[in-house]
Amino acid sequence: MFVFVFPGQGSQFPGMGKTLYDESKQARAWFDKANATLGYSLTEVMFEGSEEELKQTKYTQVAIYTHSVIESLCQAEFEADAVAGHSLGEFSALAASGAFPFEQGLELVNARALAMQEACEASESTMAAVLGLSDELVRDTCDAITQEVVVAANFNTVGQVVISGSLAGVDLASEKLKELGAKRVVPLPVSGAFHSPFMEPAREALADKIKATRFYRPTCPIYQNVTAKPTQDPEVIQKHLIAQLTSPVLWTQSVQQMLADGASDFLEIGPGKVLTGLIRKVQRSAT
Repeated sequence: MFVFVFPGQGSQFPGMGKTLYDESKQARAWFDKANATLGYSLTEVMFEGSEEELKQTKYTQVAIYTHSVIESLCQAEFEADAVAGHSLGEFSALAASGAFPFEQGLELVNARALAMQEACEASESTMAAVLGLSDELVRDTCDAITQEVVVAANFNTVGQVVISGSLAGVDLASEKLKELGAKRVVPLPVSGAFHSPFMEPAREALADKIKATRFYRPTCPIYQNVTAKPTQDPEVIQKHLIAQLTSPVLWTQSVQQMLADGASDFLEIGPGKVLTGLIRKVQRSAT
């Protein structure tokens, strides 16, 4: 089974997509559509913007989505047996597999980014990566903390879980997890607590837009973050996409499920190779 995987926030870099734009007339037409849809020059931000500018959620998400989907659209033939995306990457995977048109997906991603940025600005919250402990231990440790908000938010690969919550909650969980034997706990340079209860206002804001968007049956199954299970049902996809903002990203579990279902070859589409590294830590023999 051949799987296309799409990266999430954190894979951006200055100059992203420029080679694609320069070398493909087809890509240039899609980039121009992105600029027209957003009402500003995204390509200028992507090609000429600074690292700090690209780190702003309002630019990061639309830039990664645009790069990823255009790269998939420029493939000679879409031959994936399944698709999956990490957090934001799920929107790229859905567009690439025909669940909605490129422009509609871009409008959703733009709304998502703005709602998340607003939610981040409304609270002091953060995230940290925990290395060297089991998923269960990290989750249970966070669940046991009741005086502050902190949750296990991203199950990225074997031995790597990202926690998310209030500043005090993440600090408290970090100390407890170090005591329990974590190799490292690394604070992440993010503007807020993604995939945590702090994103509830963003989930509510995005829900209406997702419900108002027509979803089509994708050309192949998508393994969604919320369940780590494959589906092609448009109603199920919509429901899980709404839940995604406040639910943990089950990426490790998604990769394990894909492998159990016969996946052997993965192609990462979009900026960077973050997912390639995460998948290899789950299964060394995966191509």
